[in-house]
Order: sequence, then structure tokens, then C-alpha cells
Amino acid sequence: MRIHLLCVGQRMPDWVATGYSEYAKRLPPECTLKLVEIESVRRTKTTVAAQAREDEGRRILKAIPKGAGVIALDVAGQCWSTETLALQLKHWLAAGQDCALLIGGADGLAADCLSRAEQRWSLSALTFPHPLVRVIVAEQLYRAWTLLQGHPYHRG
Repeated sequence: MRIHLLCVGQRMPDWVATGYSEYAKRLPPECTLKLVEIESVRRTKTTVAAQAREDEGRRILKAIPKGAGVIALDVAGQCWSTETLALQLKHWLAAGQDCALLIGGADGLAADCLSRAEQRWSLSALTFPHPLVRVIVAEQLYRAWTLLQGHPYHRG
């Protein structure tokens, strides 16, 4: 199974790329994490946030692999504990299909992306910068994987 992490934004700071790749490389071949960077809309003084969000949303939807389950990262989604995420991961693995995790840009996810999602996952009620979210998600997926494997990484 592949987990496709569809993220708005390119050319991230080194710490983001390093953090993400550290956890992604720890995942085994049967649960690979693949980063797909979606070009963000160029912001100008006249850029309307809603229009930028919709444009980015169309790009995200085009990048979803055929047949993949879709999970949107959304502050209004369900908050999952590490144990709940591990159960979700177990379910995704058992389903035998790829998953696409959608991470919006600075203006969030478009309504069409939220509608397309089968699940909505909230990392927190806090607002995080979208580059940081890809690092958090990679770490949490690795943590969930280790929990399923009985590895001592998670000390819950």
C-alpha cells in the first residue's frame, strides 16, 4: 500500500524536507509514504483567498491516484489518538488500496476536496503552518506503524 501525501506547496525549507524524509524512510515497503507537492497559487495583493483555495483544490483533485481512498486533513475533522490512527492505518492496509491524504495550502482545502474525502482527520484544534503538517503527519504515520508492530517507539 502507498500513502500519497498530497500537499500544496513546493520549495520547502530544509528542516521541512529533512523532517518529512526522516520519518518517510522509516516506513517499510508495504506501507510507503509518497510526497506529492502541488503547486500553490501565486499570491499577489489582488489574490482572493477563496479563488486561490479553489484553484489549488482542482490541482489536488487531479493528483489523487485512481482508486485511492481519500482522507482530508481538516481542522473540523475527527481528532484521532495515536491508537485510533494505528487502527485506521490497519484498516487502510487491510483494504488493500492506496490512500491519499490531502493537505491544503495557506488558505486551507477547497470544498470540493472536502466533499471528495471519505474521512476527515484533524491533527488538532490548533492551526499549524501547512509545511509543518507534512512533518507531523509523516511522524504520526510512522508512530502508528510502530504501534501496530509492537515496536517500543510509542510510549503512550
